[in-house]
Amino acid sequence: MPERIKVDVFLEEYQNIAQLPVDCQILIKQARNTCRYAYAPYSNFLVGAAILMENGEVVTGSNQENASSPSGLCAERVAIYSAATRFPSVAIRKLAVTAIRKDGNTYQAITPCGGCRQVISEYQSIQNHPIQVIMEGPEQSIRVANSIDMLLPFKFSAENMESTCK
Repeated sequence: MPERIKVDVFLEEYQNIAQLPVDCQILIKQARNTCRYAYAPYSNFLVGAAILMENGEVVTGSNQENASSPSGLCAERVAIYSAATRFPSVAIRKLAVTAIRKDGNTYQAITPCGGCRQVISEYQSIQNHPIQVIMEGPEQSIRVANSIDMLLPFKFSAENMESTCK
């Protein structure tokens, strides 16, 4: 009989945006605002992300689809790559993400996809400091992971490359 491994994941859940710390409220609002810049003619799912940098700057991104799927890019990666280009030596502290349907008026429960989780993990490793991930939850609740490790407990990292490529 194989051994079982238990993995605990802890998220904080707030019932509404007003319960969040002020900096997180600002990020969620900026992520919501950024949804309107999404290019999503195929899915009609408009995603916005906002990043708080260690220097206090906020960088945003929206999803950008392409007819030649999967050539598009998620909002989180647009924001992260933009932040890395604009502020190459500044750490990312927090990332907020939310979405809205093009024909809707309420924000959707959303979490970063697997590819985005891996990219967030890479930047968290580079800066050697956790990145808090703030996600719009069901019925306007907000879920917060204090590190990408809570969303990607078995991440692939540089250490994997070192051990497998020798």
